[in-house]
Amino acid sequence: MRIMGIDPGLATVGYGLVDTSRPRYPACVAAGAVVTARDLPIAERLLEIQQDLDGLLREYQPDEVAVEDLFFVNNITTGMQVAMARGCILATLASRGLAVHAYVPMAVKQAVTGSGRAPKREVQEAVRQMLGLERIPKPDDAADALAVALCHQQHRGLRNLVPGRAEGARGR
Repeated sequence: MRIMGIDPGLATVGYGLVDTSRPRYPACVAAGAVVTARDLPIAERLLEIQQDLDGLLREYQPDEVAVEDLFFVNNITTGMQVAMARGCILATLASRGLAVHAYVPMAVKQAVTGSGRAPKREVQEAVRQMLGLERIPKPDDAADALAVALCHQQHRGLRNLVPGRAEGARGR
């Protein structure tokens, strides 16, 4: 099974694909980022995100997709822009008939490090180790997206152990 993780943003959308056919030894299929130019109008940046993500979905054919939920405290303008980008991402996924599994940042950190308050560097190192990579994936957004995919892999396994839980139920 291929799980795509997505770390939403307007300037940079991280993506990472994990093959979980051997659940104890997940493998990184691909990781990278969709980057939009800051000098473009927001509508054009959103279109670029939609088109590039659609191309990635066509190329990699993920079975399931997990997207990080938004969490912002201080900058409402940045938060609104990321929310617009996340909406664009969700619409693109829905247009391909893919269910979205959403996880808050603390759940992602908890899943990969054992602590919901782990610093970014610790999360990235955990991703590197879990996937048997030589280096931490770059940019940071790609490593974050892989962490989201790994979080979904763990939650998916737990969900399947609980009687009465339907496959594809929304993750939290």
